[in-house]
Amino acid sequence: MARAAVFFALLASLPSFNLAHWVLNLLVFTLMYAVMSSAWNLLGGFTGYPSLGHAAFFGVGAYAVALWFKHHAITSGYEPFVVLPMIGLFAAVLGIPIAAIAMRTRFDVFAIVTITLLFVAQTLAFNLRGLTGGAQGISITVAPFSPAMFERPFYYVLLALLGLAMGITFLTMRSKLGLSLAAVRADEDKARGIGVRVTGVKLLVFAVSVGLTAMVGAVWAYYESFIYPQFAIDPLITIAIVLMTFLGGRGTLWGPVLGAGILEGAQQLFAYWLGGSQVYLIAYAAVFLVIMLLLPRGILPTIQDRIRRRRRRGTVNAAAVPPALPLAEVTVGGGAA
Repeated sequence: MARAAVFFALLASLPSFNLAHWVLNLLVFTLMYAVMSSAWNLLGGFTGYPSLGHAAFFGVGAYAVALWFKHHAITSGYEPFVVLPMIGLFAAVLGIPIAAIAMRTRFDVFAIVTITLLFVAQTLAFNLRGLTGGAQGISITVAPFSPAMFERPFYYVLLALLGLAMGITFLTMRSKLGLSLAAVRADEDKARGIGVRVTGVKLLVFAVSVGLTAMVGAVWAYYESFIYPQFAIDPLITIAIVLMTFLGGRGTLWGPVLGAGILEGAQQLFAYWLGGSQVYLIAYAAVFLVIMLLLPRGILPTIQDRIRRRRRRGTVNAAAVPPALPLAEVTVGGGAA
């Protein structure tokens, strides 16, 4: 809790340092991916079900906020943030029947089913022109914030969503639900045999995960103010959040946030430094490969394992040293010494 308080206090103070707009833009996108990675970790990290369809719900959130404010005015600029809980709830309810069908499969087959869902959603977004605008896209009213402060409201809303996602993860790890998810990941059939409500916990964690993802999609749509299907429902979004979670360490609290900070930060910086030539993707991939070669289980689990081994080795070495002999009474020159 102390680490979290320092971490969020530091992030909350960053915009007050009058950072350049490109730096704030980098931080906004890093927070977006940190929230989505933490959300994906609830499902893929704790249950072991590798969903590859989360970008579909990112798109659901994006189109939901655009369609809602197609018929409702934006005056203060904060109205889209107010409806975020409704968008998250809508996506969660939508995700329950999808999860009920998809989670009849296991692991690798589940990954194939969910990525199929992603492409179905993208195809619908291209073809339902009356609803989504098709390939022409759909717009949302530009946020009426001052240019000097434009990124700050988005930044703070995403920071709040990150706190929510990490808070849910923290409570999950220390609750009966977390134990149930760990049992499902280890052996689903045995978990069912010892009384774990397998179907219920899987549906619950899927709904929460996609609800958080949809809220980030809504923030992204409002931030960009224009939505195209190929960007709102992009397989690369799913791939990115999966890579970030594995890089930092799945099934951990801080791993997805760390992975998002490294990979999204590296991608954005390389894009700024190397321009639009796509060369930055090579440098981005190189960062990921180097880290995974050195830390194959993810950064946090690998570091934790090394610390445990060192402690264990120190304990063994201490136990191997014979205890010091007690100081015996020795007679020297007729006297006691």
